[in-house]
Amino acid sequence: MDYKIKGFELDSFGALPSFHTGQISNINLVIGENGTGKTFLLKALYSAVRSAEEYLRGNDIRSFSDIISEKLRWTFQVDRLGDIVARSSKETLSFDLALGEQRISYRFTESAASKVSALYIPEDSRRINSVFIPAKEVLSLYSIILKSREIDRAFGFDDTYYDLAKALRMIPRREEANSRINKLRKSLNEITDGKMDYDETSEKWIYKNKRGQKFSVGATAEGIKKISVIDRLLANGYLGNQSIVFIDELESALHPDAICAFLDVIESLSKAVDMQFFISSHSYFVIKKLSLIAMKAPGLVTCISLGKEKTPVICDLYDGLPDNSIIEASIRLYEQEIEEGL
Repeated sequence: MDYKIKGFELDSFGALPSFHTGQISNINLVIGENGTGKTFLLKALYSAVRSAEEYLRGNDIRSFSDIISEKLRWTFQVDRLGDIVARSSKETLSFDLALGEQRISYRFTESAASKVSALYIPEDSRRINSVFIPAKEVLSLYSIILKSREIDRAFGFDDTYYDLAKALRMIPRREEANSRINKLRKSLNEITDGKMDYDETSEKWIYKNKRGQKFSVGATAEGIKKISVIDRLLANGYLGNQSIVFIDELESALHPDAICAFLDVIESLSKAVDMQFFISSHSYFVIKKLSLIAMKAPGLVTCISLGKEKTPVICDLYDGLPDNSIIEASIRLYEQEIEEGL
């Protein structure tokens, strides 16, 4: 059975323009200028998918409406759910998601306090895990995130951070049975020249390189910590077949070489383990690398281009890049360089 995102429709959802698409791939790139709603879109999708995973799991008896309402409030950090509704709209916020063969749909108005009206709910739990990787790395903030949510119950770190911290808390298995995942983990360790482990005694994250040298989390490069998060979640079994991974600003703290190598691993995970990715980016290197991956065959990479007061453009990167400000800025710099040289 297929449990991945097949399409979605949003209306009056915060800063996002109202749009719908059924053109979704295993790798999906979201681009646009600051303030166009890239992170907002990823969080909207993640909130629905993660709620479907928590629904009817184990002994949880909460209704789906209760779960999605709580997830939205803690993910978007709002006192009232109605604050998510687009300020320029008097319409009802609506969200529809095709998740495999199931449909998730909810509505609420600007007057909504703490509860949404779920029109279509999952028939059963999505017994797979999704994860959201924020732009800011979490290993340095790991203990702070858990305390702020589990003890203080205070806004500050939203549910994307909290869910990720809980997933990282799971202890790795002695040996991952999936040889394909083992191979891909080795590729990740090549990029980071080692791996991060959690020391239960000191209750701290430690980076150990291939030469046996150990470094505290504070003395470890941001990029290493970011990529190590994926390695940890593969090692402890949290991520696996048909998991959905949302990565906000993948390029953050990564060198262009690391960006390209990381995207190669993502391509392999999308094929070998059938994982689905939604990646937001401002980076020319991310766009260029994904466009090269897309050239291998139609349907590998979908691009969602957001623009201020513009209708989103959704396309298959196999057919070429859509007009976007990132490429335009790169061209302007190139033209300026030519002019200065002349």
